[in-house]
Amino acid sequence: MADKKAHLTVDGMEGTIELPVYSGTLGPDVIDVRPLTGKGLFTYDPGFVSTAACDSSITFIDGGKGVLLHGGYPIDELAEKSDYMEVCFLLLNGELPTPEQKETFVKTVKSHTMVHEQLNHFYNGFRRDAHPMAIMCGVVGALSSFYHDSLDIDNEHHREVCAYRLIAKMPTIAAMCFKYSNGQPFMYPRNDLSYAGNFLQMMFGTPCEEYQVNPVLEKAMDRIFVLHADHEQNASTSTVRLAGSSGANPFACIASGIAALWGPAHGGANEAVLTMLEEIGDESNIEEFVAKAKDPNDPFRLMGFGHRVYRNFDPRAKVMKKACDEVLAELGIENDPLLRIAKRLEQIALEDEYFVERKLYPNVDFYSGIILKAIGIPTNMFTVIFALSRTIGWISHWSEFHSSPNKIGRPRQLYTGPVQRKYPG
Repeated sequence: MADKKAHLTVDGMEGTIELPVYSGTLGPDVIDVRPLTGKGLFTYDPGFVSTAACDSSITFIDGGKGVLLHGGYPIDELAEKSDYMEVCFLLLNGELPTPEQKETFVKTVKSHTMVHEQLNHFYNGFRRDAHPMAIMCGVVGALSSFYHDSLDIDNEHHREVCAYRLIAKMPTIAAMCFKYSNGQPFMYPRNDLSYAGNFLQMMFGTPCEEYQVNPVLEKAMDRIFVLHADHEQNASTSTVRLAGSSGANPFACIASGIAALWGPAHGGANEAVLTMLEEIGDESNIEEFVAKAKDPNDPFRLMGFGHRVYRNFDPRAKVMKKACDEVLAELGIENDPLLRIAKRLEQIALEDEYFVERKLYPNVDFYSGIILKAIGIPTNMFTVIFALSRTIGWISHWSEFHSSPNKIGRPRQLYTGPVQRKYPG
C-alpha cells in the first residue's frame, strides 16, 4: 500500500487524478502513473530517465553521493574484500555466501566452463577481422540451440542452471573470440585456476607451453570483473529485462544485452579512452588537447572523466586506480608513451580548477582501459570483457523479473505524424 498520494490536475479535465506514491528502502519516492491510462493519458519521458520501470532489490545507485551498493554492500568494500565469484553469488541470491556456499557455487560454475565442441564451428563462419562483439553476440544467441534442457523460464531450477552456464561459459566464449581473431588455437578451460586466472590462460596461453598466471594481473582482472558486474537499470540491463518480458529464452536475452552494450555511448567508454590517448599521441600535445576540452565551442571531449550517473565521483574509480598502479608497477611499463599521457591527464584532472569545479574526476573506464592495455588486451576486446563481467548482472535481473508475476513491456509514444487522411485517387 502507498503511504502517500499525489494529485494531478489537467487543464480541461474535471477534478483531479489521485496517484499512489511508493517509497523504497533507499532513493527517491516513486509516483505510480498507471491510473493515468484509464483517463486516456500517458507520461512523456524520452530515454526513461525519470521513469522507474520495475522494482528491484539487486543494486542501488545514488549518483549525487557517489554510492553504488550491491545487496546493500558498498562496491569499494566488495572490490577490496570479496572476489568475483562471491559478488556473483550475492547478485543472484541477495546475500554473500558462507565458505561452504562459496565452495559449492564455485564448483558448480567450474563444471560448466566448457562449451559444446560443435560450437567451435560457429567461429569459422565469421571473418577473421570481424569485431569480437559481433562474434560474441552471435555465439551467445546460438547457445539456446545447444542447451534445450533448461529453457523453461517459469521453472526456477531451469533459470538457475542457465545462470550457472552463462557465468561459466562467457569467459570461454570471450577468449575464443580473441583467439579466433589472432588465428591461434582455442585453449580449453582449466578448472584448477580461479575465474580470472582461467580467463587469462585462455586468452594468452598456447598449447606449446603451460601458462603461468601472474597473481597481480589475476587480481586486477578479478577487480575489473567485480567493478563491472552490475550497474542497476542501465540501457543493456533494461534491454535484457524488456526482451525477457516477451518470454524469450535467456540466451537470446543476454545476446540482446550484449548488442545494447556494444553501443559507444554505453560499453565503449574504456575503448574510447585508448582512442583518445592515441589521438593525443605525445605528452607535448597534452596542454593543447586540455585547452580543446575546456573550449565550449570545440567538440573534443576528454574521455574517461566524469560520469553520466555519478555527479560527484565514481565510487569504483578509487579501487580501479589502485589496481592500475599495481599492474603498471608489476609490469615495469610506467614509461609506455600512452600510459605516460594517461598519468599526466589524471594529474591534471585531479588538480586543475576547471576539472575539480565540475567534478570531472577520472572514472572506472579511464583506469580499466589503461589496465587492459597494459595486460596486452587489444581495444576491440574491451567491450567483450565488459560484457563478460556484466553477464552476472543481466542474468540476475532477468531471473528476478521472472521470479514474480510480470507482463510484457510496452512503452507508449507521443504521436507526431499525420492524422487520418483519405487515400489519393
